[in-house]
Amino acid sequence: MLQRAMGMRLLAGLAAILVLAAAVLAATAWWWLQRPLALAQPRVELSIEAGATPRQIAQDWVDAGVRTDARWLYAWFRFSGQAPRIRAGSYEIEAGVTPRGLLETLVQGRERLQTVRIIEGWTVRQMRSALAAAPGLRPTTAGWDDARLMQELGLPGVPAEGRFFPDTYAYARGVSDLTVLRRAQRALQARLDEAWAGRADALPLKTPEEALVLASIIEKETGLAADRGLVGAVFVNRLRIGMPLQSDPTVIYGLGEAFDGNLRKRDLQADTPYNTYTRGGLPPTPIALPGLASLNAAVRPQQTKALYFVARGDGSSVFSETLSEHNRAVNRYQRGQP
Repeated sequence: MLQRAMGMRLLAGLAAILVLAAAVLAATAWWWLQRPLALAQPRVELSIEAGATPRQIAQDWVDAGVRTDARWLYAWFRFSGQAPRIRAGSYEIEAGVTPRGLLETLVQGRERLQTVRIIEGWTVRQMRSALAAAPGLRPTTAGWDDARLMQELGLPGVPAEGRFFPDTYAYARGVSDLTVLRRAQRALQARLDEAWAGRADALPLKTPEEALVLASIIEKETGLAADRGLVGAVFVNRLRIGMPLQSDPTVIYGLGEAFDGNLRKRDLQADTPYNTYTRGGLPPTPIALPGLASLNAAVRPQQTKALYFVARGDGSSVFSETLSEHNRAVNRYQRGQP
């Protein structure tokens, strides 16, 4: 009986120790889950590949700079029941994140996003150069010509120039540049369709494509945003009466890489499809990426009878209805004559 009683007391003591140990372990785990993780630097980045196991992900975070035991992270991933829901992607965590916060970020797929900005007035070549230099953007289209690019976008035979909307685009690391280009192309088409649907009456433009071409010229010709509607009006007025557009940016675009920064008289006289001094109407394609304001200026220009404008030299322009008024403005602002 005595031995049996001692055995029972021993078992009870062991059980109490186990319960106490479990309580201590649970308390320690609870404390650890609430505490910010120590990081080797203010921000720690990690790209998780598809198919990575929870154990490997835990170890990768430690290798990247999370100063904790990878076994604790792995145990937390498993114990939470959320391990199968961890998403592949590129992540960044900052000082102050807890193990709970880290797992929540991975499960919800809150990736660290990069951004690339496409600027109004850029050519497609400038845009593609910017995308090629964008950090973390996979260069799927590297080596493609513009024709191949447009074919992949579902627009075979459509010129690439002017077909992408200038904006800031966010993306996760490893995303293809084709994804960004597709978003920019669709954004441009949506805004062009919207602008065309709200066009003014009696506009001398037959199609949305003609509006896009004109908008690209307005984009390159406008030095001051407040003048954009008037710049659009001048070109619309010229188209309406059959007057050549006489736009220097179209000539420069037609010169391509031959343009050395100095537009000469012989350039204005050399006939090309983009020389709006020697040819009437619009050039065959856009000459740049127009923004929303230029699209709107092309289809709803400001009301004016002006047929001419000349730059003042401060970004703004002087608008004139007659050639004599225009010549006086040219003498004053371009030639320094009173």
